[in-house]
Amino acid sequence: MESEIAVRRLAALAQPSRLAVFRLLVKAGPDGMAAGEIARALDIAPNTLSAQLNLLSQAGLVRQRRDGRSLIYSVEFETMSALLLYLMEDCCLGHSEICTPVVEAAARGACCPTPQESLS
Repeated sequence: MESEIAVRRLAALAQPSRLAVFRLLVKAGPDGMAAGEIARALDIAPNTLSAQLNLLSQAGLVRQRRDGRSLIYSVEFETMSALLLYLMEDCCLGHSEICTPVVEAAARGACCPTPQESLS
């Protein structure tokens, strides 16, 4: 990944409302959420939400699809993974303890709970 692309994606997340939208959509998973649901869940005005989603879309972090009259937004998980890998690409310089918490979390699936874990 080129650094300009990484900077654009990080800049899109560098605002509290956009970060909250992105994190909510990460939790929603591949099915995503309707714009109205996002607005209600985060108490964001629809026009403000539209602008936030537009910036996240332009950065390649979210996508939209139409389902009847609703616009459904979901995270571009490949893009998110690529950004995280880019950030950790040169991690540690021989100090594996720095990255150990991240590696351990990924290994145990902490970022991706099973359906039963999600219900508890």
